[in-house]
Amino acid sequence: MRHSAAFIALFAAVPWFAKAQPGFTPNYDEAAVPQYQLPDPLVYENGSAVAKAGDWPGRRSEILSLFEKHVYGRTPSHIPGTVTYEKRKSISFMDGKAVLEEIRIRISVKEKSRFFDLLLIKPKAAEQTKFRTFLTLNFLGNHTLHPSPEISLPESWQPPNKEGIVEQNRATEKGRGHRVARWPIETIIGSGIAFASICYNDIEPDAPDGIDKGVRALFDPPGEGDWGSLGAWAWGVSRAMDYLATDPQIDQKRVAVMGHSRLGKASLWAGAQDQRFALVISNNSGCGGAALSRRAFGETVLRINHNFPHWFCKNFRSYNNNEAKLPVDQHQLIALIAPRRVHIASAKEDLWADPRGEFLAAVHASPVWKLHGLTGIGQSEMPPIHQPVGGHVRYHIRAGVHDVTDYDWDQYIASLLAVP
Repeated sequence: MRHSAAFIALFAAVPWFAKAQPGFTPNYDEAAVPQYQLPDPLVYENGSAVAKAGDWPGRRSEILSLFEKHVYGRTPSHIPGTVTYEKRKSISFMDGKAVLEEIRIRISVKEKSRFFDLLLIKPKAAEQTKFRTFLTLNFLGNHTLHPSPEISLPESWQPPNKEGIVEQNRATEKGRGHRVARWPIETIIGSGIAFASICYNDIEPDAPDGIDKGVRALFDPPGEGDWGSLGAWAWGVSRAMDYLATDPQIDQKRVAVMGHSRLGKASLWAGAQDQRFALVISNNSGCGGAALSRRAFGETVLRINHNFPHWFCKNFRSYNNNEAKLPVDQHQLIALIAPRRVHIASAKEDLWADPRGEFLAAVHASPVWKLHGLTGIGQSEMPPIHQPVGGHVRYHIRAGVHDVTDYDWDQYIASLLAVP
């Protein structure tokens, strides 16, 4: 099995990952996947069944509450302060083919405040045009998505690497376009779609002590069943959606939220909670994202909680090596998006993220779309690489490793253009 250099560097930078721990050897053998039984997304906790589409909101609420309590934690239902938007830049971009805007989203609670910067690139068009939009999370800063010097360098705190040094590509000119291979912005704009992105570390730094420097510091300290970093990143995405809803050039009924890896987990959780997203895209999100936890294949609940203790609520740790006791599994997270659209993507060599588990989650979520008279994944056999399947639930697996490629984006563009 091969991983990208970025993937290897990520885990080399996490010192606790390499320590030998009982039960930490990952399973990559389908024959060793334990027998499991999945909870039915269309059966209430009391055993009664959802008989028609009109009954789904009640069951949906129940499933959402279970994920809040046992996995991601409860997100505050209101902001105990104010949110302001400052448009810091609006300029012609890409040789006049687009307009680049930078919006600072600031949350203020009493004497405290936090901000994160939204990069928004829209095709150049008439004033009355409304654009479908990708709203995304990125890892290393908005300036790393495109080499243009017009994109501002990050001002927010950035987590250091394993030597305690802030990486050069995160905050200086050296980082411009560092991740351009993952973000075909010209292609997206050329498709008539707007593109928006936030660096997730702006919302809350991805570190066990990141809470002190992120948006959660504005709220009461979280309890055992309250939000972790994934919840904070999802919350930040929704605040960006709040802004997009004010922009007359954004078609707020056709906005897709997209994330890769851990940010795919955050995107799924954002889309599950916030029903304004017409399309939810998970790229290689794996454990705690689109992959079934009960398969215990590749990354497991034990591994993810040990390596990244700040991502989920503390209650989730009760299911380390105990996935069968979870009252939910990730197919139900996908089901929470129904009857809207979802696109799940895997990479053949990314066994850590369990491609088969991601596909099976899409399969087991599909009955909820069928309840609504819509097409789910449409088959139970995993498709070959580069042969996307499904309707309102879309799935593809491509050749290669843990990454985002032009092939992936071609599929996502097609899925967003399919939103009526």
